[in-house]
Formats: sequence, structure tokens, C-alpha cells
Amino acid sequence: MADDALRDTWTTTAFAHNGGVAIAYDRLVASSGDPLLLVMGLGTSRFWWPLGLCTEFSQRGFDVARYDQRDAGQSTRMPDTSTSNPFAALFGKKGDAYTAEDMTDDAIAVLDALGWQRAHVFGHSMGGTMAQRIALRHPDRVLSVTTSAAVPSDVSGLAVAGYLRFGLLAKLARMRFPEGREGDIDASLAVARGVASPDYPFDESAAREWIGRQVDSGPRDTKAQSRQIGAQWHGPKLSELDKPTLVLHGDKDPIVRTRGGRVTAKRITAARYLELPGVGHDLPQALWSRVATEVRANADR
Repeated sequence: MADDALRDTWTTTAFAHNGGVAIAYDRLVASSGDPLLLVMGLGTSRFWWPLGLCTEFSQRGFDVARYDQRDAGQSTRMPDTSTSNPFAALFGKKGDAYTAEDMTDDAIAVLDALGWQRAHVFGHSMGGTMAQRIALRHPDRVLSVTTSAAVPSDVSGLAVAGYLRFGLLAKLARMRFPEGREGDIDASLAVARGVASPDYPFDESAAREWIGRQVDSGPRDTKAQSRQIGAQWHGPKLSELDKPTLVLHGDKDPIVRTRGGRVTAKRITAARYLELPGVGHDLPQALWSRVATEVRANADR
């Protein structure tokens, strides 16, 4: 796709404000209908949402917007803290930069900037956990929840270890890349390749194209990742979430065990669990149509 066409696909980057934090967001051009807010995972920007999947959402009657969580993408990078190791921040509950509640409030600032009183929320990976928390802290602003490849919102510290697979995480943590743009591209490619669904083809040339177009330093910014993953949740238990909820999880996810999805769905009364055969820690192109249809059905509940 030509650069001009790509620029016309999403609106110009805008910024919502939560106190002194600026949150970058944009909307899919020509999409209309029910508001759908997309939340991406740890250390990655909104550009990791596949355009084809977003287009499928639009075709099913959603007005699609996406945003960068604080410490990711084009949103505010917060001051460094003492912890630069994401594992230490997660298991040691070292959340001295901000809280998970602050992160949910960022999403509400985006809704306010968009003029959306309420929205359906879809989060992937850590964004899925955040989608649960947004609905718990701001139930009057959320219509439905889709959570993908995520852990339950109310587990923290060492308890999270029971939901994770550490092989790929340890491998990625050991990788070293050169400084600068090419290093950022190589790091993002390593992540994209590692989380890809084993039973579906990984199109490396396509991945290299979109990664090169929107270079994201987040996948190797361990300080920012530590601040994000260390943010502590003090809000309601997951069992209090009463919105229609769709829980998606790949049965070959190399990062989060299927237990993460199963427990999440079990704790939410209004949840439906859908396990995706052969799927890793991503949403492969072959399933975009089905995923969009399932999100639409959940919204219609």
C-alpha cells in the first residue's frame, strides 16, 4: 500500500490528556457505528493492531479507535524508576511509577477526547488485562469486553507465574540488538516472529514492512516495560465484572498458558470462552474475519 493511502487509513495522531500524561490515539478513517476501543499489550504501540483486522471490525459496524498506553508508542514516557527488569517489577510488585488505575484512566481520557460516552473495549495480551480493569473501574463507560491472550486482572506478584510460559520470554530477554532504527526493527521482528501462531504462516516480509513503516522502540525498552508491568491494581475483583465478555486464547500461546483465559472466563459471570486451535500469542490473518464476527456477537449481547 502506498504511503499516501496508509496516511489516509488512520486519522492524524491526536492526544488525550490525563493530568500531565499525553495519550496518543487515532481512528480508522471512514469507520462508523458502535465505538470500539483497542488496547495493545506490554511495551508495544497501537501500530501493532493489524489493519486488516481493524477493517473487519469496521465492516461489522464498529467505529474503531486505538491508543498507545503510557510508556509506549507516541504517548508520554514516564521518568525512570529504580527497576529496569520487567520480571523483577512484576514479581516484586515494584510499581513505584504509577498505578494500574492510572492506566485505566488514560483509556477514559481517550474516550472523552473522542466524544464517546461509552465504548466496547478489546484488549490483547497485557491490553486484555487492562480491558478487564477499565470495565471494572469505569463500568458506566464500557459496553462489552473482549480480552485476548491475557491473564486475569486481579492476579499479581508471584501468582502471575502460574499463568506464564517463560521459554520465549527468557529467550527474548537475552537477545541484544544494535542501537538505532535497525536495532528497533530487528527487536520488533524477533517479538513478532516469537509470538506468531505455529499452525499459521508467518509472513516475515509483511511484518518487516509494517514494522519498518512504524518503528517502535518499545519491544526493547525494558525500563518502560518495567513501569507498565509493575503498575499495581487496587480495584475490584474480576468476579465483579458484569459486562458481556468474550475471552479469546490460542491453545499454542508461547507466553500465556490457556489457564489464563480459562480462569478469566470462569470468574466472569457474563463471559464466553473461545479457545483458538493452533494460535499463538497473536491473531493470525486467517482468523481476522472470525474474530471480528465473534466481537460483534459479543457486543450485540
